[in-house]
Amino acid sequence: MKVLRRFIHREALLAVGFVTLGFLALFFFFDLIDELRLVGRTGPDGYQLSHALLFVSLSIPSHLYELLPITVLIGTIFVMARLAQSSEFTIMRTSGMGPWQALRTLLTLGGFFVLLTFAVGDYVAPLTERAAQLIKVRHLGRLTSGATGAWLKERQQDHSFAVNVRALTPDGGMLDVRIFEFDEKGRLASQTHATSGRFALPGGWELQQVRRSSFLQPGSEEARVEQLQVPVLQWPTRISADMVAASLIKPDRMATFDLFQYIRHLDANGQSAQRYEIEFWRKVFYPLSCLVMVVLALPFAYLHFRAGGIAGYVFGGVMAGISFFLLNNVFGYAGNLQNWSPWLTAAAPGLIYTLLSLAAFGWLVLRR
Repeated sequence: MKVLRRFIHREALLAVGFVTLGFLALFFFFDLIDELRLVGRTGPDGYQLSHALLFVSLSIPSHLYELLPITVLIGTIFVMARLAQSSEFTIMRTSGMGPWQALRTLLTLGGFFVLLTFAVGDYVAPLTERAAQLIKVRHLGRLTSGATGAWLKERQQDHSFAVNVRALTPDGGMLDVRIFEFDEKGRLASQTHATSGRFALPGGWELQQVRRSSFLQPGSEEARVEQLQVPVLQWPTRISADMVAASLIKPDRMATFDLFQYIRHLDANGQSAQRYEIEFWRKVFYPLSCLVMVVLALPFAYLHFRAGGIAGYVFGGVMAGISFFLLNNVFGYAGNLQNWSPWLTAAAPGLIYTLLSLAAFGWLVLRR
C-alpha cells in the first residue's frame, strides 16, 4: 500500500507543480505588462526595466499563495481522472485500496499543501511583498495608498488624535504628516502639520518644519487660536512604523500575527476593524481549503471515461477552482459591506465546498 501511496503522491505533486508553473507564468506576464507603464518615470534613481522585472518576480509568492488551492484541485483532478481512464485506479482498488484508504492518501497530500500554503502566505509572501514595495519606494520616491495616504487613530488620556501620513520615503521617513487633536467633548483642540517626520525612539515621532494651530476655549463663548511654528517637534505616540506601513499595504499581503496586532490597535482606538478581521480569518481558513480540494478531486477516480473524455472533467476542475476563488472574494466584499461575522464570512466558501466534496464522495464513491 505504501507503493501505491507514493505513486499517487508523486503523480499529484508533478501535476500540481506543472499547473502552478503555468498559472504563475501567466500572472508574471500580466504583471510585467502592467509594470511597463511605470518604466522611465522619474524618481530618486529612476524606474527601469530591471526594476520592473525584480518587482514582478518578488510578487510571485503572493500569487502562489492565492493559486495553490486552485492548482491543487486542478492537478489532483487531472491525476485521478487519468488513473481512472487508464484503469490504473481500478487495479489499485482490486489490490486492496478502498475508498477510505484513498481518502486518507489524498488527505495526507492535502496536509502537505496546507503547510506549504500557510508557510508561503505567512512568511515568504509578506517578506517579498515588502521588498517589492521597497523597490518602488526607492526608485519612484514614495509609498502611498489612495489619494490621501494612511489614516490612523489614537487615544491619549481623554483626548483622541486622527493622524494622516501621506507617504513613506525610501529611508523609512514620513511625508506630509497631519495630526488632528480632539478634546473629551469631540471638539477640535489643535491641528498640526509637518512637511516630514521620522520614527524616533519607541514612544514618539520627530516632526520637521512644523506648523501647529491650537484652539483654546477658556470657558466663555470667545475662542482663541495660538499659532506655533518650529523646525523640530517631538510628538509622543504609540503608533509605530509597522502600523503606518500596515495601513499602506493591502491586508491580504500581511502576516497573520501582524494582522492580529493591527486589529488590536484599531479596537483599542475605537476604529472599525471589520475588513482586517475578515482578512485575518481568511488567513486562518484559506490554507485548509487545500484539504477540501483533494477530497473534491477523489470522486473523479471512480468515474468511467471514454477516449478523450478526460479533458472535459479537467475543464470542470478549472471552473470549480475559479468559482472558489471568485466566491472567496465575493464573500469578503459582501461581509465587509453587510457587517457579517468575520470568521463566518471567511469560512463560508470553504464550508460550501466541503459540503459539495462530501456529497460527491458519498454519492460517487460510497454508494457506487
